[in-house]
Amino acid sequence: MDFYEYVLAHKEEIIEHTKELLRIPSILEEFDEKNQHPFGEEINDALEYMLSLAEKDGFLTKNVDSYAGHIEYGSGKELLGILCHLDVVPTGDNWTNPPFEPTIIDGRLYARGSIDDKGPTMAAYFALKFLKDMGVVPNKLIRIILGTDEETAWRGIDYYFAREQMPDIGFAPDANFPLIYGEKGLLSFVVEGQIGDDKLISFHAGDRMNVVPDSASCELGVDLSKQFKNYLTKNNYKGSIEDNIYRIEGKRAHAMQPDKGINAASLLIDFLKDHINNHYINFISDYLTFDHFGKKFGIDYHDEEMKDLTLNPAVFVVEEGYCKIGVNGRYPKGWDKERALKIIEEKANRYNFSMKVTTDKEVHYINPEDELVQTLHQSYVKFTGDKTTPLLTIGGGTYARALKKAVAFGPMMPGREDVVHQLDEYIMIEDLLKATAIYMDAIYELTK
Repeated sequence: MDFYEYVLAHKEEIIEHTKELLRIPSILEEFDEKNQHPFGEEINDALEYMLSLAEKDGFLTKNVDSYAGHIEYGSGKELLGILCHLDVVPTGDNWTNPPFEPTIIDGRLYARGSIDDKGPTMAAYFALKFLKDMGVVPNKLIRIILGTDEETAWRGIDYYFAREQMPDIGFAPDANFPLIYGEKGLLSFVVEGQIGDDKLISFHAGDRMNVVPDSASCELGVDLSKQFKNYLTKNNYKGSIEDNIYRIEGKRAHAMQPDKGINAASLLIDFLKDHINNHYINFISDYLTFDHFGKKFGIDYHDEEMKDLTLNPAVFVVEEGYCKIGVNGRYPKGWDKERALKIIEEKANRYNFSMKVTTDKEVHYINPEDELVQTLHQSYVKFTGDKTTPLLTIGGGTYARALKKAVAFGPMMPGREDVVHQLDEYIMIEDLLKATAIYMDAIYELTK
């Protein structure tokens, strides 16, 4: 039977289970390794939902101490891993419909996690289920691996692979079609110190390193209300003043494409720099505002294949004289990381701040001529007819980089609007179904 016809015949089943998963607000609030559910109840609920669904459908499952889990089918010495994640980024405000009440409008399924990564997880799950229901017997062991901390620190998947078999090959349904064979390195660093300024009482923006902050606020020890209102009006920005709290709005975006967002902290610093003189405001203004490529630092770099280094100033804190700036970078192969870090540290020291690297994941690259890449690409071409869209490299980081030989594979189709990490996130129902058929074919071809 044609895989796509089989998927279409089970369309409602896919949509309803996807909605059920999307209703679970699996945002990381706090990590507590002493807790039975270290990433919180909601993320654990999402993990339990998937494992319970798989058990009902006759799969073998394993919960690895609530850090991660897997769904297993087939047998053999070789292991194919399909790497998914169930956690989602915070929603932000001003959604058209509630972010955890899945809504279908004009063929789009709206909800936080619909495209990243619960919708794709369901596509991969039903791909495996349908192959099993059709009686396909693979000659490899297949595991859908369910991560719980992909959007924050990868503690779940690291814990999992410290205890479970590493797949020989794999793919992560957590990005774009036709296929992503290269992912930039992921580098986060924190600049922090003391400012001792009674004019800037507090400053807050951002809640995740991998998201462009869409809101920023500060409390001031000086009255700048008239100047702030003029600033908002002049630049047509949205903002407010209430109880001496100055707020301004930007636009959320994924850190791998910070130029697609509007960094609210940059807007607020741009206002403050003309009225308050301290190291915190000056450092941000001199090196981070309105510059997505590290040019102000003098560390910008371009690779023809993997494109530009990008920087996302993501998390800002000023409280009781202490200040912190968290920056997330995405770097291509060939970038001189050691030189760049020395430059950043030297410039931070000039303002009496310290700098430390908090995350560094190396560039992930699979030769586009590799058999894994070619097999997956042919599955994509089979159901789309698209032979012209080139294979990709990205600034995002997927679980594919957790394996020596894995790539990111769908589900976003070429030409679609990128709404990952944004308000009113959605997946096209058509793409969800087509991705399921593509994953069926890919799993079949890789394990036949």
